[in-house]
Amino acid sequence: MATLEDSFLADLEELSDNEAEMEENGADAGNEEEDTDTDMADLEALNYDDLDSVSKLQKTQRYADIMQKVEEALVKGSDGAGKEAVLEDDPEYRLIVDCNQLSVDIENEVVIIHNFIRDKYRLKFPELESLVHHPIDYARVVKKIGNEVDLTLVDLEGLLPSAIIMVVSVTASTTSGKPLPEDVLQKTIEACDRALELDSARKKVLDFVESRMGYIAPNLSAIVGSAVAAKLMGIAGGLSALAKMPACNVQLLGHKKKNLAGFSTATSQFRVGFLEQTEVFQSTPPALRMRACRLLAAKSTLAARVDAIRGDLSGANGRGLREEIRKKIDKWQEPPPAKQPKPLPVPDSEPKKRRGGRRLRKMKERYAVTDMRKLANRMAFGVPEESSLGDGLGEGYGMLGQAGSNKLRVSSVPSKLKLSAKVAKRFKEKSYGSSGMTSGLTSSLAFTPVQGIELSNPQAVMNQLGSGTQSTYFSETGTFSKIKRN
Repeated sequence: MATLEDSFLADLEELSDNEAEMEENGADAGNEEEDTDTDMADLEALNYDDLDSVSKLQKTQRYADIMQKVEEALVKGSDGAGKEAVLEDDPEYRLIVDCNQLSVDIENEVVIIHNFIRDKYRLKFPELESLVHHPIDYARVVKKIGNEVDLTLVDLEGLLPSAIIMVVSVTASTTSGKPLPEDVLQKTIEACDRALELDSARKKVLDFVESRMGYIAPNLSAIVGSAVAAKLMGIAGGLSALAKMPACNVQLLGHKKKNLAGFSTATSQFRVGFLEQTEVFQSTPPALRMRACRLLAAKSTLAARVDAIRGDLSGANGRGLREEIRKKIDKWQEPPPAKQPKPLPVPDSEPKKRRGGRRLRKMKERYAVTDMRKLANRMAFGVPEESSLGDGLGEGYGMLGQAGSNKLRVSSVPSKLKLSAKVAKRFKEKSYGSSGMTSGLTSSLAFTPVQGIELSNPQAVMNQLGSGTQSTYFSETGTFSKIKRN
C-alpha cells in the first residue's frame, strides 16, 4: 500500500514532466513566430522594395514563347489557316487562345505594377491617383513628371484630356507631397517602363488576334468589327468563354471608370465597354446609344455562339444580324405616324341581332305604335287639325276625329292582335254553345207600350245596348249569363 510520501513524490514528477512539455511547446511556438516574422518581412520586401519579386510575368518562358510566335505570325501574315472543320486542331487557333489568356495575365500584371508605382509615388503626389485612374495613363504621367515641383514646366499634352491636365496642375500647386529620394524615384521610373512594355506587348497580341478574327470569328467581326471582336475575346478569355457569357456581361466588357473632375455627366456613357468603339454605336444618335448598345450586346452574343460551334464560316449570319440592327435603329428614328381622322360609323349599317320567340313578339305588340298615335302624327292636306286649346294652340290631334266618325278615340288594337276567324268561332261556341244562337232567352217578339207586340232583331238590340256608355247590366232586355251561388 502506497504511503502519503510516495503519492507526493509522484505528483512532483508529473509537474516536472508538464513543465518540460510546456518548454518544448514554447520553443516550437517561438520558431513558428520567427518563421511568421520572416514571411512578413519577405512580404514587405515583395510589396515595397524589389520590383522583380512583384512582377514576374516577363521573366517566364511562356511569355517569351508566345510573344516570339506572335511576332513571327505578324511578319508572316495569314496563310488561310483556321478553315478546318475542327477548330481546336488548328495550331494557329491554339495560339490565339494562348494569346487571349496571355492578354488577361498582362492586364493583371499591369494592375500589380500600378499598385507598386502608386505606393512609391504617393509620397510625391498623393492626389494624382484619384485624378488619373487608368494604370497606363498613370504610369505615363508619373514618368513625365518625375520629381518636378512646378507642373507648368511639364508638357502633358497627348497624355491626358485638357480638363484633367488643368485639374492636375492646380492640385499639384497645393499638394502636401515631397520629392522622392533618388533610389525610390529610379525604381518608380523602372516600374513605369515595365508597365508601358507590357501594354505594348498586349497591343501586339491584340493586333495578331485582330488579324485572324476574319476566319476565327467571322460573324462576330461582321457585327462589331475585327478590333472590337479581338478585344472582347481577349478580355473574356477566348471565343468559347465569350460565347458562354450573357449579353448583359458582354456589354460591360472593357468598361473603365471615368473621372470627369467635376464636369457634367450628361453626355457621358455609363455601363458601356468596348462596344462604344463600334461603328454602329458611334453612328447612333446620343439619345438612342444605350438602347443600341444593349441590342449590339445581344446580337454579338448570338454571333459568338455561332462562331464557337463553327456554324457559319462565311459570316453571312453576322452580316444578317448587323443589317437587322441597322433596320431597328432606323425604325427607332422614324417619326410617329400622323393621326388619321376616324370617320363616324354608318348608322344602322349592321342590324341588331336579337332573339325571336313568343316573348319578343309580345314585347313588340306591347310597345307597338297604335293607330291613334299614327293618326295623331299624320295631317291631311288643306284640312286644319283640331288642338287641345283650339285655334291651333296646344297639342294638335292631327287626323284624329277627321275620319267621319266624329270621335276623338279610335281603336288602338293593331290588326295583328285581332282574333282570327277560327279563334273567334271557338270563342263564340264556348260562350253560347255549339248551336250558333246568341242566347236561349232571346226572342224576335218585343213588347212596346205604343204598338204592343212587334217583331225586332235581338242581335241588333244587343249590339245597341252594348255600345257607347250603356251597359247590359242595367238594361231591361239584358239577361244573366252567370249566377253566383252561395
